[in-house]
Amino acid sequence: MPSTNNTEFRPSVFILAGMPGLEAARFWTAFPLCSMYIVVIVGNCAVLFIVKMERSLHAPMYFFLCMLAAIDLMLSTCTVPRLLSLLWSDVREISFGACLIQMFLIHSLSAVESSVLLAMAVDRYLAICLPLRHAAILTNPVIAKIGLAALARGVLFFLPLPLLILRLPFCGSNTLSHSYCLHQDVMNLACASTKANVVYGLTAILLVMGLDSLLISLSYFMIIKAVLQLSSRKERLQAFSTCVAHLCVVLAFYVPLIGLSVVHRFGKGLAPLVHVVMGDFYLLVPPLLNPIVYGVRTKQIRRRILRWILHHCPFCGARWDVFLKDLL
Repeated sequence: MPSTNNTEFRPSVFILAGMPGLEAARFWTAFPLCSMYIVVIVGNCAVLFIVKMERSLHAPMYFFLCMLAAIDLMLSTCTVPRLLSLLWSDVREISFGACLIQMFLIHSLSAVESSVLLAMAVDRYLAICLPLRHAAILTNPVIAKIGLAALARGVLFFLPLPLLILRLPFCGSNTLSHSYCLHQDVMNLACASTKANVVYGLTAILLVMGLDSLLISLSYFMIIKAVLQLSSRKERLQAFSTCVAHLCVVLAFYVPLIGLSVVHRFGKGLAPLVHVVMGDFYLLVPPLLNPIVYGVRTKQIRRRILRWILHHCPFCGARWDVFLKDLL
C-alpha cells in the first residue's frame, strides 16, 4: 500500500509489472531483451559514427537520421536497463519521483521522434517535388533549428503531464500494469477525478502525434502524386525507392503507438501480459528497426558496416574484398 502523510496521499514507490503469468521464465526472458538492447546501442551508435565519417552522407536526410538515432538511444536507455533489473533481480519498486521523470522522458522523447519523422517526410517531399530548391531550403542552420524546435515542442507539450500527476491523491493500489511509467497507467491509480489529465493528455497526443501523422500522410500524398506524373516507370521506381526506408520507420513508430493506445483504451479485459508485451514492443521495436532499415536501404552505410566486419574478421581474405566489391 502507498505511504501517505498529513497533507498528501502520495505513494513513496510504485510497483512495476514483471511478466504476469511468466514468472518462472522471468530470468530467461531478459536475455533476448538484453540482446535487443545491445543491438539498439550498437546499431544507432554505428549510424551516428558512419554519418559523421562519410562526407557523402552530410545531407539533410542523414542529419535527421542522426537525430532519430540519438532519440532512440535516449528512449531505450531510460527504460530498458530498469526493465532488465526487474527481470534479473526482481527489483520492481520505483520511487515516485523517478517514475515521474521516466514518464516525462518517455512521452517527450516520443514526441520529439514524431517531429523528426515529420521533418524527414518534408525532406523527402522537397527532394522529389522541389529538387532544385531542396538544398537552398534545408541548409545546415535550418536543420539545426528544426531539431531544436522538435526538442522544445516535446518538452513544452509533455512537461505538464508529471505536474498534473502531482496534484492527484493516491489511496489505493500502487501497482502499475507496465514495466515502466506511462501517464495513462499512473493516472488510473489515482482516487480522484482525472478529467484534467485525460483532456490534456488526449489534446497533447492529438496536437503532436496526431497532427504529425496527418502531415506525414499529406506529404506522401503529394509525393505519390508527383511520382505518378514522371514519364518513365524507371524514374517512378527510383524516386519512390528513396522513401521506402522512411516509410518503414514511420510504420515502426506509429503502429506500436496506436496498438498501445488501443490496448489502454479498449483492453481492460485483456490479460495483464498483453499490456506488458505491447508496452515493451512499443519501446524496443522502433529503436531496433530504425538502424537496420536504413543500414539495409542506404548503400554507403551498408558498405561501411560490411567493410568494418570484413576488415576485423580473422577468416576474411582478399577473396572477400572481391565479393564485397561485387555485392556493393
